Amino acid sequence: MSFSTPDLCDQHEDVRVLAPMFRSYGGRTAFAGRIVTVRCFEDNSRVKELLATPGQGQVLVVDGAGSLRCALMGDMIAASAVDNGWAGVIIHGAIRDVVAIAALDLGVQAVAAIPCKSVRRGIGDVGVSLYLGGQTLHQGDYLYADLNGVIVATHALDL
Repeated sequence: MSFSTPDLCDQHEDVRVLAPMFRSYGGRTAFAGRIVTVRCFEDNSRVKELLATPGQGQVLVVDGAGSLRCALMGDMIAASAVDNGWAGVIIHGAIRDVVAIAALDLGVQAVAAIPCKSVRRGIGDVGVSLYLGGQTLHQGDYLYADLNGVIVATHALDL
C-alpha cells in the first residue's frame, strides 16, 4: 500500500487531521485501515484481547488518556497483531520494546516509549467514540497514517 497523507489531504477535503502528537515506532511506516476503538487507562487487557483476534487489515486506535506511566503494548502483543493480520495500532499513551516493534511488519504510532508494563485488570471499553488529537474518531471510520501524520475519514479513500 503506497500513499502519502499530504496527497490524501489535497485530494480529499473531507478528511480530519489529528494533531501531531504521535511518533512512528513500527516497521511499517505507512498504514491504513478501518478503525477499531478501545479506551483504557493503564490497563492493556483489551488491547491484548483485540490484537489476538483476526484483524483483517484494521487499525486499533487506543485511547490511553495520554498516560506515560506504563506501556499499553509491547513486542509480544505487537507480534500477535502481525500474526492476526492487523495493519496497525495508534496509541494515545506509551509502548515498550521499541527495537523489536521496529522489526515487525506493523504500523505503530504512539506518544512515547517507557519500559514499564501495564497492569491487567480486565478494564476497558471497546467500540466507543474517542476524542484524540482534536478530532472525534468512531469505530468503523478509516485511518491513514504515515511519517507525515494521521488522518481519518468516514469512508475509504481512493489511494
